[in-house]
Amino acid sequence: MTGRILVVDDQPLNVKLLEAKLTSEYYDVLTANGGAAAIRIATEERPDLILLDVMMPDMDGYEVCRVLRDQPATMHIPIVMVTALSDSADRVLGLEAGADDFLTKPVDDLALLSRVRSLLRFKVTFDELRLRCGVAVSAQLEAMAPVWNEPLKDSRILLLEDFASRARMIDEALGEHHRVVVLDDEKIFYAEADHADTDAVIVSLSLESIDGLRVVLQLRSRPQTRMLPILVLVEDGEMERLAKALDLGVTDYVMAPIDRNELIARTRMQVRRKRYQDRLRANLEDSVSMAAIDELTKLHNRRYLSSHFKREFDRSREGDKPLSLIVLDVDHFKKVNDTHGHAVGDEVLVELADRMKKLTRSSDLPARIGGEEFVVVMPETAPEIANTVAERLRDGVANQPFETSRDGLALSITISVGIANMNDQTEDPAELFRLADEALYKAKNGGRNRVVCAA
Repeated sequence: MTGRILVVDDQPLNVKLLEAKLTSEYYDVLTANGGAAAIRIATEERPDLILLDVMMPDMDGYEVCRVLRDQPATMHIPIVMVTALSDSADRVLGLEAGADDFLTKPVDDLALLSRVRSLLRFKVTFDELRLRCGVAVSAQLEAMAPVWNEPLKDSRILLLEDFASRARMIDEALGEHHRVVVLDDEKIFYAEADHADTDAVIVSLSLESIDGLRVVLQLRSRPQTRMLPILVLVEDGEMERLAKALDLGVTDYVMAPIDRNELIARTRMQVRRKRYQDRLRANLEDSVSMAAIDELTKLHNRRYLSSHFKREFDRSREGDKPLSLIVLDVDHFKKVNDTHGHAVGDEVLVELADRMKKLTRSSDLPARIGGEEFVVVMPETAPEIANTVAERLRDGVANQPFETSRDGLALSITISVGIANMNDQTEDPAELFRLADEALYKAKNGGRNRVVCAA
């Protein structure tokens, strides 16, 4: 896996050593000799990962980390602090400042490269989501920033641990800010992990009767859990096992003996990343919905209809199969708006859309194309079937009053319907739509509340 890595250190020798290790693994390396330079380069170049020294003369690594986490443009970039400091308090301070990991010099090559691969893999996932959501726009980035500072209310953590005293210690340490579910059964663990409200899982790699690495692999292979943050508990001296876990998709780890504050800091970071990721996915779903769904009626909109209708037209022509199109609109709808107001008019449109969903077939596509005008695309549908569905729609609207939220107000609504059927002479989707539209106007001119099929 390639990636651009920013190495930040005020000691040229340290920079050269890290640069040599990373370039030998085919990573592109950027360098900075101080905190201010690191912030500038990170903001301008947007590296995929930052290896950050702590002790620097102009600005220490903790402050650099906080600044990068506060900037919407850089807050998602993984940061690993690489320093001579080895005290647990220093490590926790770095994690609380927003670092993803804290490695002590001299750095074990296996630990460094495994962590780099792991963080770059998850950076790729975040970048894909950000790109699809369009969050390069400044205003959208700003909207995402509060995720990193929001309180972790009622986050749910699953712990797979069969060592009772350690499970109890973890439960007590995390219980103040998280709901911890302690389990020692693998099957129950998977079932609990599938719950949508699970924010992270912690897996011991020292389980007596369960292979922790197999659990990690299973979590990453299951659709419900493949994006969950996974922290593993690792015994001192098990670097090869940890490297394997990272390659399988673990997002973080805690070494034994477990430091309570470090555990809290690492768990907090993973929950924040999960919520950031969830926010991105929610934004993506909203964007997709807005692009394809009419906001009022929740039917497909004109934009989606255009592409869908063309696909069905081409497929019908290539497969020599029938295709029918219904165009309908509400009779005297302007009178409804003028008499009762646009709010009641909107209620009529919403109810009409609901009836269309119920009265058309699962293979049909009902859509709203504007105002009170709707269409139904009917793949592989012969004219007589289309006429039957159209009459069912007309009757289903006319024979049941439309209830409204206004006390005692129920409206008698009718629709006019035009149908067109594809044949050998139909040149393109626009012509089929034109024929259905002409049939609709004939229905209106013929007295409304009727179905007319194009000749």
